[in-house]
Amino acid sequence: MEGLSVADANLVMYLHPSKSRNVSQSILRELGSLLFKFNETFDGVLLAYDVNILDKQAKILSGVHPYFGLRLKANLLLFSPKPDMLLEGKVVKLSQESIHVIVLGFSSAIITAENIRGEFKYRTKDTEELFASKSHKRHVIKVGTMIRFLVKSFDEEILHIIGSLISAHTGSIRWLDRHLEEDSKFDRSSMKSRDREWLGDKTVDEGATPMSYDNHIKMSKKRRITE
Repeated sequence: MEGLSVADANLVMYLHPSKSRNVSQSILRELGSLLFKFNETFDGVLLAYDVNILDKQAKILSGVHPYFGLRLKANLLLFSPKPDMLLEGKVVKLSQESIHVIVLGFSSAIITAENIRGEFKYRTKDTEELFASKSHKRHVIKVGTMIRFLVKSFDEEILHIIGSLISAHTGSIRWLDRHLEEDSKFDRSSMKSRDREWLGDKTVDEGATPMSYDNHIKMSKKRRITE
């Protein structure tokens, strides 16, 4: 899935003197408060982190409340969806007007009817609502289906995504992956078939030896010259 990235960051964290007794815990608490929120500095949503404290001695800042600063080396996992990126999520609600999806367990997405390609037709089967492909009977989207869709926009404040199923390479992940695998097998078998045909054209008669094959070519040339 696109939109996920790992970044190395050099940070400076300022702590109140009252937190000096347990610096490591205070740092983890401060970083934990940034989880699952969009951060402009990181240009993404912080999903996870691994941090190392570089300073053995803190630098005390002057002021009414003398905070102290610590340099950190952090490894960050970020989620930053951009337009036209491919995301994956689980369908949690479906109606004729829209498909609602949860991405990575925390970000919501909606795909409205105008962003669903005409191949999919809404219908109900045994009271279950679903979108079924008119071209491929087994390509079905319903509640619980993992789908792959394109990003149209991302609201950084509420972490809400507007998605699209217009592109042909979007839809049920299970169906898309199986269809891609079948196409790959078909391409390989077609290539092998072409190779066999090519080799068949180049094969010499079973009874012919290299010498007799050369003679046959020479005789054919003489016959054409005579004609």
